[in-house]
Amino acid sequence: MKINRRRRLVRTFNLLDQPIRFNPFVFSRTFFMWAITGLVGGIIAGLYWILLEHFTEFLHQFQGWMVIPTMAISGLLAGLVIHFIGDPGEIHLIVNNIRFNKGKLEPKNNPSMILSSLFCVASGGSLGPEAPLVQVTGSTGTYLGKLFRLKGEELRSLSIAGMASGFTALFGAPLGGSLFSLEILHHKHAVEYYRAIIPALVASCFSYLMFALIIHLGIGATWDLKAYHYTGVYDFAYATAFGIVGTLFGWIFIFVVKFFKKAFEYRKFPIYIKTLVGGILLGIIAFYFPLTRYFGHHEVNELINGSYTLNFLIIILIFKILAIAITVTSGWRGGFIIPLFFVGTTLGLIIHHLFPNVDKTLAIVSCMAAINACVTRTPMSTTIILGTLTGFTYFVPILFASLTGYFMAPKIPFIGSQSEKLSEE
Repeated sequence: MKINRRRRLVRTFNLLDQPIRFNPFVFSRTFFMWAITGLVGGIIAGLYWILLEHFTEFLHQFQGWMVIPTMAISGLLAGLVIHFIGDPGEIHLIVNNIRFNKGKLEPKNNPSMILSSLFCVASGGSLGPEAPLVQVTGSTGTYLGKLFRLKGEELRSLSIAGMASGFTALFGAPLGGSLFSLEILHHKHAVEYYRAIIPALVASCFSYLMFALIIHLGIGATWDLKAYHYTGVYDFAYATAFGIVGTLFGWIFIFVVKFFKKAFEYRKFPIYIKTLVGGILLGIIAFYFPLTRYFGHHEVNELINGSYTLNFLIIILIFKILAIAITVTSGWRGGFIIPLFFVGTTLGLIIHHLFPNVDKTLAIVSCMAAINACVTRTPMSTTIILGTLTGFTYFVPILFASLTGYFMAPKIPFIGSQSEKLSEE
């Protein structure tokens, strides 16, 4: 019986190995592999998002002083999950595996990543769900690649396509998500992975379609920024100037992260002790400044639509950077891209307070672009993603700010596996 099943499976794979004969177009079995990867990635992202929303809604009811024990317990539970089930790693490990592990992302750590990230993100940590989604969807691409007997660059391309489907589901930008999955691997050598761009685009489109169907996502900007109106060539100078300010805070963020990393690594404590301490510190910050709680998906709109004083915005800026740094270094699992967009929003509002004649939307988007490009080294995809999330249709000013952040970034990348030394080895 098992032999017959294997024979049928082999015949099916042999059939898939052949190009489709009923049409003259560039349309082969590879298209279906990319599409299946995207569909599966979209389903995973949709289910994860629904679970995350319900869990967040449950933990959100613990307000006031209760936020401190809530985040402490969540950190402890996340640490215990990592300790007993396995360490899923962070974005550094994902990038490292794609570049140096023949494009393989192992799915064995997915249960640990999903469970630990749910505790971390839902309880209010300053990390978003992009890293867990990318790990799970990317490893799904690897699994499907092995199932379809792919090797070498084809397997790497399908893993990248899986990653792109995860990025796209969260950001709602198929082109931006596809480019991000390539740029995040290495800021100077993204072209090395050019073979993955079409698989990533196909997977992203199908992932976005499935994700939108599951969570009933509409098409349009996520954040309620006022429409930007181009006023002249000086807008590019403004975007560059705002980009310099955003880059400065990108540097500050990186140094703050390094400080807390040394602090948490000063003594060798079990991971669950670190996550517990991180949860206590985050709970204290969230108690005094509730707007710093969570990764910022909804809080960005609160900032934009609110009427906050300059002093309050400066305090939120400082403590949000501290919250992200503590979350990143204390072992909590998640991604830091949307939290950085929150920091960029706060910074843009501060600039608008200081210089009221400046276009608020231009200031906010430019700061968002620069700080993210400085930290992640992804100027092209950052530009496209922000254009989608903010409804900012004039890409050129965003690109000026993104390139400013990129070229003024520290020589040593924040994501260590993007380093030139690693690529030379």
